Amino acid sequence: MSDTPTPPATPARRSRSFWVAAALLGALVAIVVLRLIGSKAPPHGMPPQVVDVAAAVRGSMPETLTELGTVTPVSTVTVLPQLSGYLTRVGYREGEDVRAGQFLAQIDPRPYQIGLRQAEAALAKDRAVRAQGRADLARYALLRTKHAIAEQTYDDQRYAVEQQSAQVASDRANVAQYRLDLAYAHITAPIAGRVGLRLVDPGNYVTASSSPGIVVITTMRPTTVEFTVAQNDLAAVVRRFGAGAKLAVTAYASGDDRPIETGTLYAIGNQVSTGTGTVTLRAKFANARERLFPNEFVNVKLLVDTLRNVVLVPTSAILSGAPGDYVYLVNPDHTVSAHPVRVGPSDGERTAILAGLAPGQVVVTDGTDRLRDGATISVAPPAAGHGARR
Repeated sequence: MSDTPTPPATPARRSRSFWVAAALLGALVAIVVLRLIGSKAPPHGMPPQVVDVAAAVRGSMPETLTELGTVTPVSTVTVLPQLSGYLTRVGYREGEDVRAGQFLAQIDPRPYQIGLRQAEAALAKDRAVRAQGRADLARYALLRTKHAIAEQTYDDQRYAVEQQSAQVASDRANVAQYRLDLAYAHITAPIAGRVGLRLVDPGNYVTASSSPGIVVITTMRPTTVEFTVAQNDLAAVVRRFGAGAKLAVTAYASGDDRPIETGTLYAIGNQVSTGTGTVTLRAKFANARERLFPNEFVNVKLLVDTLRNVVLVPTSAILSGAPGDYVYLVNPDHTVSAHPVRVGPSDGERTAILAGLAPGQVVVTDGTDRLRDGATISVAPPAAGHGARR
């Protein structure tokens, strides 16, 4: 008995097999996707996020500008010799305080003393010549009234007396010049201040206005600090300064948060630097204890104004994102919601909220990095030794 041959698969049968396989594959993919999605879904009953909170309060916030400044003395004078000669004596100790008019150095005065005596002798001689000329002029005037001499003779004598008087005046000027030279030879301090290191030793020959000079005198107290303010912050400073307000300026040592000295703003520059977009300001300090040293770099805080009765929150509560500044506001049902705010000045620990928050509202101050809008929270208990956070 012969085997019956299997009939070949028809096109319709092959099509049904294809669709069955496709359906099974699709179901398998759907099951895998559902399992992946299900594994990422947060489990029900996730514990609340533990955070620290604080209540917004009303208070005052100083509006300050923090800048880098340089201590600039009120006066710095390099004492230069005003004539030439050998330096015979120095009358100051390096680094000491001197008063205005105090003796500093002496240039050999002998050449100028000799010149003074010569000028005084020439003055005496010319005075005698003028006296003789005046006597002759008086006699010529008498003879002129009697028509005993020619008119020209009288005029010549009168002009001669005028020339002699001019010569006497020139001699007096020479005497005054030599006396001034002797005063210049005795060098004194033009201002009160502190002298620096000696620039020239006795025995050296100095010339008029020779560099580096005799000594440098710097005023230590009072002193000033120069600093710059960005042009965007200038309007508020000018407005307050122009109204007569005494704006307080506090200087801090570089890298230190302890204040050195407090002074007041007293001058604002007259132009904006095109390179930096800043304006130079100068503050004056009494510097009674001389804690500010010339050319020292200091940090400067300028108190422009004080905002009164504004909403304050800890600075750590302020967050920034795509919508702008915001805080996590604590809701009555122990959830949080992202709340946009408009921030104002800050003193580091606290920040003023100009809009978007009312006093008494509670915000999250710590633990915000793991929060999201609508998350459930639990307030952390206060740390030992500290009061409860509000």
